[in-house]
Amino acid sequence: MKYHQIDRNLFVKNRAKFTAQMKPNSVAVFNSNDIYPVSADSTLPFAQHRDIFYLSGVDQEESILLLFPDAPYDNLKEILFLKETNEHIAIWEGEKLTKERAFEVSGVKTVIWLQDFHKTLKEVMTYADTIYINTNEHYRAVIETETREARFIKWWKENYPAHKVEKSNPILQRLRSVKESEEIDLIQKACDITEKGFRRVLNFVKPNVMEYEIEAEFAHEFLRNRSKGFAYTPIIASGNNANVLHYIENNQQCKAGDLILLDVGAEYANYSSDMTRMVPVSGRFSDRQKEVYNAVLRVKNEATKMLVLGTLWKQYHVEVGKIMTSELLGLGLLDKADVQNENPDWPAYKKYFMHGTSHHMGLDTHDYGLLHEPMQANMVFTVEPGIYIPAEGFGIRIEDDMVIQEKGPAFNLMRNIPIEVEEIESIMNS
Repeated sequence: MKYHQIDRNLFVKNRAKFTAQMKPNSVAVFNSNDIYPVSADSTLPFAQHRDIFYLSGVDQEESILLLFPDAPYDNLKEILFLKETNEHIAIWEGEKLTKERAFEVSGVKTVIWLQDFHKTLKEVMTYADTIYINTNEHYRAVIETETREARFIKWWKENYPAHKVEKSNPILQRLRSVKESEEIDLIQKACDITEKGFRRVLNFVKPNVMEYEIEAEFAHEFLRNRSKGFAYTPIIASGNNANVLHYIENNQQCKAGDLILLDVGAEYANYSSDMTRMVPVSGRFSDRQKEVYNAVLRVKNEATKMLVLGTLWKQYHVEVGKIMTSELLGLGLLDKADVQNENPDWPAYKKYFMHGTSHHMGLDTHDYGLLHEPMQANMVFTVEPGIYIPAEGFGIRIEDDMVIQEKGPAFNLMRNIPIEVEEIESIMNS
């Protein structure tokens, strides 16, 4: 891995938090992701399942973590199953984790080769009454490919039908949404790498540059700072492309006078960052662009003030909508009649701001978190209002990553990334 090794005590703590929520005499199993095929012998780059990484730090395919806190023998309480490495694998693919190295990474003392998984599980299941299966219940998940977890669940149900079933996901939704200090440090590192990329781009952008050239500048800076690259597919949207919320073609020329919406973030050690900034192609915002930009920035700043302990996500979005409505009235995009006659299910402001303001962020860019529960300290949220005006040829979104604090306002992990119009223009014209 490109990233520096993470202190295994983080994963020891994470497992302890998870097992404390398990029912008596129960087992939990977590699988790595597959390496997904493309065609012929081509594959996509491996990306570890975030749950097994969160609990073990193991960043390798064909891995399984088993947790059995009430096991009658200590060697069965925590077990890592890994694909056995050998000289042939070392020559062709590079060395995989040895048992000793797996302990250094994870803190799990019992490491068994994968070929002995079924035999070991059979013993474990004779002692256990319940198994926790790991399903993906994220509110935005759309899954069409059968995952390694899904195949395991299907196999387990056929072979152990008499055991009771519990779900790991509700536990992980709560645990993963509240970050340990080590996790916040890793997210900060990802944000710092994103800052380096953005500052590089501010000195690169000029009329007639291609969107994909800007993407390449970010990629260069991310990789040279120990990131695998983008935490999500980057959006480099010039001119009217910014009005396509998930524009990812990044293949158009940036024209003088236009704005570029940059929705990009580096990953670091599997942790995400998520930034949106606006860049004027010619180095200066027009008066109208600046007017709309500062309106979005005011909404962002007011929304950020509400990211505090106890805030409810749904009510927060209602309040942000009221602030946005006021700004849209000031910009002349809405009038009082629009607001008075609005559909409560689709308020007038949604004509220009149709997406949510905040989502959880962490190991996944849209991270785990139960949105009906109040915000807690050490949750990380984005804050990303926008105004999109196709008729005027531009759209504006501004986004930072915030940590909810025990007391007082949220802490901005992107506090050092230029955001004010004057600072952006100054850097671009220096």
